[in-house]
Amino acid sequence: MELTKGRPGTVSWLYILLIFLGVGALGGGGALVIDPSGDLMKMPTSMLERSPFSDFLFPGILLFIVFGLLPLLIVYGLIKRPQWHLVERLNPFKKLYSFWALSLYIGFGQIIWITVQTYMLNSVAMIHLIYMSLGLLIQAVTILPSVQSYFSLDGGTERR
Repeated sequence: MELTKGRPGTVSWLYILLIFLGVGALGGGGALVIDPSGDLMKMPTSMLERSPFSDFLFPGILLFIVFGLLPLLIVYGLIKRPQWHLVERLNPFKKLYSFWALSLYIGFGQIIWITVQTYMLNSVAMIHLIYMSLGLLIQAVTILPSVQSYFSLDGGTERR
């Protein structure tokens, strides 16, 4: 089945939003892993006073994996539609393709990540507003009827 034929523009927007999140987090997380002092990103470790971390290594690893690699894996899954048992088990929406649910989850995760980050840093910067909005946009686009319809399973392929 050719997945690009008949794909609504909203689905393309979902792919773009997830790729933007993934690429941005790979860059930011990678920079924090390379230089846990934060100097590379012009972020002093004093920013971490309200956090359990003494440097940016662990947050950088989380950022790189959870918000860098995972959104790109979700895009792959949405396009190629592999049947991965673990992903299917995480999907409570049995009439929708399992990677659709991961898209919704990554939007929630992004909102939580930014909320916790702004609390720990005790400040809000423009980048927080942008990435909080990105999490909200990913959720909003994911739940659009046209996106849900595109990723709905027909009766013959519904999981039990």
